[in-house]
Amino acid sequence: MSDFNNGYARPLPQSADMSVDAGLRAFMLGVYNKLAIGLVVAGVLAYVTGNVPPVQQLLFARMDDGRIGLTMLGMIVQFSPLVMLFGSMFFMKNPSAKGVNMLYWAVVATIGAGLGVLFLRYNIGSLASTFFVTAAAFAGLSLVGYTTKKDLSGMGTFLIMGVIGLIIASIVNMFMQSGVMYLVISGAGVLIFSGLIAYDTQRLKMTYYALGGDKNAMGVATGFGALSLFINFINLFQFLLAFMGSRE
Repeated sequence: MSDFNNGYARPLPQSADMSVDAGLRAFMLGVYNKLAIGLVVAGVLAYVTGNVPPVQQLLFARMDDGRIGLTMLGMIVQFSPLVMLFGSMFFMKNPSAKGVNMLYWAVVATIGAGLGVLFLRYNIGSLASTFFVTAAAFAGLSLVGYTTKKDLSGMGTFLIMGVIGLIIASIVNMFMQSGVMYLVISGAGVLIFSGLIAYDTQRLKMTYYALGGDKNAMGVATGFGALSLFINFINLFQFLLAFMGSRE
């Protein structure tokens, strides 16, 4: 889901050893700023949908066995990001910076609203601690991707195949309800999305040089880059909760 190459040029492997310049720093800062604001917006929406009763009841319902389920509106919100992401692959063949920006904020908003369920499953202390661990891990992994001279492009296909495998395994486990399988999936998810953070960061760096200063393409790349890193961050956070989260 994080492999959004349709919005900007593919990286040039031979440019992996290029020196850092002010333009690259400005480009990456734009990506990280958009990502940071997106995380704040998603966090606020998650808090509202998970803690304000009238809003909470629109999206979530407690089942007879105590589990948290989704209302019809909740299901629409939960699956909207996937629909928008896959839809963008077909309907955004020549994306503009404005269009990608709209896609980014729509995905951030719906993912954020859907994350409200975490406030019903975990206590707020473990959510906060897991978030800070995720942020620290993200910073370290992104720094590795930004500074390493090793070409990480070979990881891309492997990692995307891993994401597909995670999705299939998660669907299977919805029916099996296996706690052991859940932990295995979560452990694999931590490793896969950790790799994607480093990979996507380096890919953005290479993309900056490949675009050659095209302003519209830079805007598109900034939006898609922030979107990829946002999805990676959120997935890493949720998989880490399997090991660090304390249930309500």
